Amino acid sequence: MSEKSEALRKYDFLYDALANKRGLDITALYLGEDSYVSDVFILVTANSDIHMGTLRDAALEALHAHGFSTSVEGRESLRWCLVDAGEVAVHIFSAPGREQYKLDKLWGDAPSYHHSYRE
Repeated sequence: MSEKSEALRKYDFLYDALANKRGLDITALYLGEDSYVSDVFILVTANSDIHMGTLRDAALEALHAHGFSTSVEGRESLRWCLVDAGEVAVHIFSAPGREQYKLDKLWGDAPSYHHSYRE
């Protein structure tokens, strides 16, 4: 397994936490040295304002359980919320917010991983 693949699969616990709360279109982007912010961006879409909060809380709980310190930006936003854990950042979007920010396209050439929900 390549270094980039290992870096993306390191966060399986986080993908599962988001999927268990029915996060949509969970995508991880490996940015590595291309980003001065985080090595990995995880993008997930919520289907409502309440769902955005549920996904934020699930991400925070999973990250804290694995020893990560976090900060949150956009807690009151209806389009985007960021859970920053240093080496990994979770971007939680409404559908219109994901379309507006277009991080999938902005970092489209980055190695990626698309998580599928597992029962």
